[in-house]
Order: sequence, then C-alpha cells, then structure tokens
Amino acid sequence: QAVAPLHPVAVQCQEAQVVVTVHRDLFGTGRLVKAADLTLGSAACLPVAQSAAESTVTFVAGLHECGSTLQLTSDFLIYKTSLSYKPAPSGNLVIVRTNPAVVPIECHYPRKSNVSSNAVRPTWAPFRSTLSAEERLIFSLRLMNDDWSAERLSNGFQLGESLHLQADVASGDHVPLRLFVDDCVATLSPDRNSSPRYALIDLSGCLVDGRSDDTTSAFISPRLRQETLQFMVDAFKFAGDDRNLIYITCHLKVSPADQAPNPLNKACSFNKASSLWAPVEGTGDICSCCETGNCPLYG
Repeated sequence: QAVAPLHPVAVQCQEAQVVVTVHRDLFGTGRLVKAADLTLGSAACLPVAQSAAESTVTFVAGLHECGSTLQLTSDFLIYKTSLSYKPAPSGNLVIVRTNPAVVPIECHYPRKSNVSSNAVRPTWAPFRSTLSAEERLIFSLRLMNDDWSAERLSNGFQLGESLHLQADVASGDHVPLRLFVDDCVATLSPDRNSSPRYALIDLSGCLVDGRSDDTTSAFISPRLRQETLQFMVDAFKFAGDDRNLIYITCHLKVSPADQAPNPLNKACSFNKASSLWAPVEGTGDICSCCETGNCPLYG
C-alpha cells in the first residue's frame, strides 16, 4: 500500500483569506480523487489551481466568502468553513469506490491585537456612534471539555457521550446582565429552518430534549456567574441519515441581572425523578409553561 501523506489537507490562515491545499491522495490509499469532486464551503466554491506534478488542488477564498461562518468568543474571531469531497460516478457507471468526506476548517484570529499591519488612523466619532458602541454585547457559544475548564479541541462525539455547551456574553461596561438561551435547534445544514430539524431548547428557555426518554440533558445549576449558562445534551444523530455533521444554532439573550426570572426569561430543565420542570433560578411556576407549551416568545 502507498504511504499516506502526513497532511492531506493543509490550511493557511492569512490576513484576509484562507488558502487550502489538498493532496489528491486524500485517503492515503494511493488512489487519487478527482479535483472536480472537491469543493470549499456551503457555496461549493471551486479550486483556483491544480498541480499535476504534486497531485495537489488549491482553494483560495476570502474569510467571508464561500458560505463561511463567523463565531465570536471573548478572545478570538473564528471563521469556519469546510472542504467537501463528493465522488461522482465516472462514465456510465452507477458505483463509486470512495466515501464522501467533509473536513471542517477553522481560522482563529485574536481579537485583542491588530491583525493588519496598516497604520491606525484615529478619527473623531460622532457622539451617537459612541453611545451605540457602549450598548454592543458579544455573545459566544462553545463546546467545552468534560470538566468545563477549557474549550473542547475536537468537535467529534460518539453516541453515548454528552455535549457540554457553554453560552457567554461579554457585556463590558454594561449594567449587570443575566444570560438566557431562548432556543437551540439541530439541523443537517447551516440553515436553522431546514428539514429535518430537532429542537433541543424551545419555548423561551425550556430544555425540551431532557423531556425525552433515556436522556440526561439539563442546564447546570447553579451558574458560575450571571453572564454564563452551561448545559449538557446527550449526543445524537438523525434517524435514517448517515451524515455525521450536525449544526446546532442557538438564540441567546440577556435581561438585567436584578430582574427576577419569569416565563419569558428562564432556564428550565426536566427532573425525571420528580417529573417536574425546575429552573436554574427563580420560582418553579415560571417553568409550568414548558409542559403546557404556551410560553411567551421573544418579548
């Protein structure tokens, strides 16, 4: 057997673009994949160059191009895209001899230093824009390791494991805030409205996945701090679909920390031992609508 290349996919995160170089011996079997079967991002961008001598294919795309997504954390700007390999039958054949594959790609840029070497030219900003900047909030949603001490390096899970998800808001000089997760939905594409879709959190803060049989999904109580909310979800896949890449999209919001939680601003888990819904904070009655399904939405 041919020796597998050590790095079949190489990524360069440049100032304004990402360069992805793919060795056509993608699986290390000695069988070269077709360049025409390789695309970048949800927009299926095509390669810009090929090297027959080195058996490589090169993609170049702006950080905002090809359907990439941007995630903000307290320390980094993270641009996410993926390399897709979808083998097409050759000639009149109705079979293929390789599996499709998706390689997630991320570029991390520090938020607290200048990425560009261009000189900074300060300008006077009108007072109204200064006020607007003070109100801006930075939300983040991260996969954490099992003890919640750091962000998880891998986004791969086995069925039977639990996803540890942490939502945060960086409020700067804002008044003290309490963070809530209004809803979370799982889909097979980045479009949260696509089908099939599965609601993990719904009804303005009800972790409805924990209501299902044989699940331990729940919010973590008590909170570490008011601007952080942690919750666990048992790993899953969509029935009848062999794709292993699942997108989770959540809607986060805040309320003043001195405002009591209510049916609109709540974080409720289902306790199987008592068969009751329980809030992370607040009185139990704010969760009663999780059972009836008549919670107020997006006040």
